[in-house]
Amino acid sequence: MFSLLFQPNLAFVCGYLVSLSISYLLNSFITFRERLGFAKYVKFCISYIPNFLIQNLFVLIVYNWMGLDKLIAYCAAAIIGIPVTFAMLKVFAFRKRRMPKEQ
Repeated sequence: MFSLLFQPNLAFVCGYLVSLSISYLLNSFITFRERLGFAKYVKFCISYIPNFLIQNLFVLIVYNWMGLDKLIAYCAAAIIGIPVTFAMLKVFAFRKRRMPKEQ
């Protein structure tokens, strides 16, 4: 949708930001069942940095350097990137803090 309105690089950034926000809402409500919060949203976005780097690295290696099909590159990136991102979200963005036991 954004590629119809903007040049490709800007369209990619807009699409990524919208999908990141939708992912935050879905992860908050469905996966981790937690309340929304601005600080948590910032942590969520930071948690996606490794995924972004991993996916770009895989595409660079598999598609550009090895010359394999881009679909193979995207699938390989997802196979590695998605579990790493889930772990980052669980540990960093949606970590439940334990309440101290009453004495």
